Amino acid sequence: MSQYIEFMTNRWELFLALAIILIMLFGGGILRRLKGYKEIDVSQAVLMLNHHDAVIVDVRDDNEVAQGHIIDAIHIPLGKLAERIGELEQYKDREVIVNCRSGHRSASGCGRLRKEGFEKVYNLKGGIMAWQSANLPLKKPGKSKKRKEK
Repeated sequence: MSQYIEFMTNRWELFLALAIILIMLFGGGILRRLKGYKEIDVSQAVLMLNHHDAVIVDVRDDNEVAQGHIIDAIHIPLGKLAERIGELEQYKDREVIVNCRSGHRSASGCGRLRKEGFEKVYNLKGGIMAWQSANLPLKKPGKSKKRKEK
């Protein structure tokens, strides 16, 4: 045993590097668990939306949402989430899925919702890009076209 300790003290740089690598590999998952929200993939999100009456909150900026958004998503830009949290109070007892473009900003939105007392918060892994990759529909805001009567 003393040989191992001597080896570790003589090669402390290698063990420090190993510790850093292990933290980088496993630290993100541990931090997410400590923050209290889960990441879900697109198929899990569709199941939750269809069968569990989940709510989806889109935290992208206005110009991003103009390109298309998930049907029935509630749009609140991340920068305004703290001041507009009251709009979501009625959904506190429901599952809330937060999405952005790639899943990074929505992680911040999940953290904010958890701080405000939301219990069932989920981050859409891969964001709207994953949604589009799965060939799922997006709604584009704009004028609805009415059929012409003959």
